[in-house]
Amino acid sequence: MIRILIADDSLTTRLVLKDLVARDDGIAVIGEAVDGREAVEKTIKLRPDLVIMDIMMPAMDGLSATMEIMGRCPTPILILSADADEDSDNAFQAIQFGALDVMAKPVGAVTESFDAIAENLIEKIKILGRIPVMHHFRRQSRPQPTAPQPPPDRRRNILAIGASTGGPRAVAHLLCTLSPATHPRILVVQHIAKGFAGNFAQWLDKESPFSVRLAEHGDRMRDGVALVAPNNCHMEVRNERIILSDAPPINSCRPSVDALFLSLAQRHASECIAVLLTGMGRDGTAGMLALRRKGGYNIVQDEASSTVFGMPRSAIEARAAHQVLPLTKITEAVDHLLRGKSTE
Repeated sequence: MIRILIADDSLTTRLVLKDLVARDDGIAVIGEAVDGREAVEKTIKLRPDLVIMDIMMPAMDGLSATMEIMGRCPTPILILSADADEDSDNAFQAIQFGALDVMAKPVGAVTESFDAIAENLIEKIKILGRIPVMHHFRRQSRPQPTAPQPPPDRRRNILAIGASTGGPRAVAHLLCTLSPATHPRILVVQHIAKGFAGNFAQWLDKESPFSVRLAEHGDRMRDGVALVAPNNCHMEVRNERIILSDAPPINSCRPSVDALFLSLAQRHASECIAVLLTGMGRDGTAGMLALRRKGGYNIVQDEASSTVFGMPRSAIEARAAHQVLPLTKITEAVDHLLRGKSTE
């Protein structure tokens, strides 16, 4: 049984959420909170398996409540946002401070079926509610600026990153600790809730030393620029340009990590460093195998530092990884490869 606490100042939202999760006998709502302060108090008292947290609340907002919960009683937290544009900064800051994921509030979505909304929420709760509390990385400062330098003379200059559950914080950690002096061409596929890919890119742009934006069809890869796959579009590379498509999902995912990795394996494998981070499922394994066969270099996040060890485990079991590293060591390995040095 997964025991959840719902924190939202809207009675309507709390009722809708309870109605949705009541469809699954394996989930129990053990408490409700109307603001962040009450959410902190009830989390400490009730010890839920998961807190579903509104980001905008009176007395104490979801960001402040997340920070206090993670400091006093670390607990898995799912952030709900009513407005991706207005709430995105606080939502992704909450992820930086320990929340596991963000999704849109399942209310007011008249164009979607109630069954589909319930299925999506229940699936998310079942994944996050079973995750043991992990070490949460402290906010990383930007690398100190250095005098402009020419790009290093090396073969590998493409950094392709794939991630799913727990990925936003892991991707942010990687980009925030990697030196911009390495001049990588960065491509990111992150499985994220509908409507949040653009906000994720904007957040990374503010937090990291790189220029980060949502990819557009026809974009060219550029040194020091990170392109993030949009919601519901595969992102591939052909002839140095970004191709976005609505082709069928791969591994039930669109965007798919495999779609990106497989496209890079066709012509850019020898230039590519592929990094597969935390996530559920198998997405990324086939692409990593193709990259390895063609001369790419693959790094996979280890189990201890992964929020969910599905995607990394799949790649490791398929023997697609050159290195398996904790998140805190991946930056160093990538830096060495981008500078043309050995990682051994």
